[in-house]
Amino acid sequence: MLKRYSRQVILSNIGEEGQKKLLNSKAVIVGCGALGTVAANNLARAGVGHITIIDRDFVELSNLQRQMLFDENDLGEPKALAAAQKLKSINSDIEVEPLVADLNHTNIQEILNDVDVVIDATDNIQTRMLVNDVCVQKRIPWIYTGAIGTSGMIMNLIPDGPCLRCLYPNIPQAGSLPTCDTLGVLNTVTSIMGSMESTEALKILMGVYSKSSEKDNDDDGKVDIGGKLIVYDAWDNSIDHIVVKKVEECICCGEKNFNFMEAEDKEIITSLCGRNAVQITPARAKQISLMDLAKNLEKLGEVKSSDFLLLFKIEDYEISVFRDARAIIKGTNDGNMAKSLYARYIGT
Repeated sequence: MLKRYSRQVILSNIGEEGQKKLLNSKAVIVGCGALGTVAANNLARAGVGHITIIDRDFVELSNLQRQMLFDENDLGEPKALAAAQKLKSINSDIEVEPLVADLNHTNIQEILNDVDVVIDATDNIQTRMLVNDVCVQKRIPWIYTGAIGTSGMIMNLIPDGPCLRCLYPNIPQAGSLPTCDTLGVLNTVTSIMGSMESTEALKILMGVYSKSSEKDNDDDGKVDIGGKLIVYDAWDNSIDHIVVKKVEECICCGEKNFNFMEAEDKEIITSLCGRNAVQITPARAKQISLMDLAKNLEKLGEVKSSDFLLLFKIEDYEISVFRDARAIIKGTNDGNMAKSLYARYIGT
């Protein structure tokens, strides 16, 4: 098996022992868009033994400009499934687990159980804060990464070091930050940032980092790779390193207040910024028959369905329904309208 990774094994940074560690490691990638497809591709080819890809969305034409694992044949397919199929054809020696789901407080504890690293490739701060809560609680290293316009940022968040709440103590209000839909994004910057976080993930999985945030180098040769926010601009070709200090009174890593894991027992309504769409996630996970639902909706509007996704068009709305009863409703940003459409056509 090591013959596949021969060009990697001869690197002094990795070697045969490092490659064996990678083959025995588990990584979770949260999101399978521009960053996630690059990270998944790199880690699969590098021989990370178990990769879980979680994504709630499906492939659209506008994704193909930057989401490297997809092509026109994947349009309309759930991203996690389409990516997993590509990765299995790239490396059949590893295990790739696709999860077509929304990562939220109802499932995150189970999904982030017994993993070695979590890779951030999501598109919203709420999910990142939820990941931060769980990773701090479970002492799982994770990598915060984002890209927009021509620039990106990345920070390793390791146990005993500063967490994401140390960097962002106050959560930005919804709609206050630009998105790829409103500002645009250069496809080279997502490739660069996805490759940077892949590299950091390999370091973490091989255990070359120090768990102490107080030293640059440990006696055993390990280095501290946490506590720095790296900001890169591909257009200006500039890079900045910003030191982030651990905040002792941090609400998350200091006071151990994991409030993003706490939520009422009700459906989760998420406005998908810049897309004129609302996602509705039922309070309790359940599996529904998309075939039965398609039969009920055929007399009302245009329906297309597969084993994993149903697409229903009626009037000015487009409703995508997944097997876990989650739905993305396009044509409105109004949560109450989305709830009404969900109850009318899918049920409560």
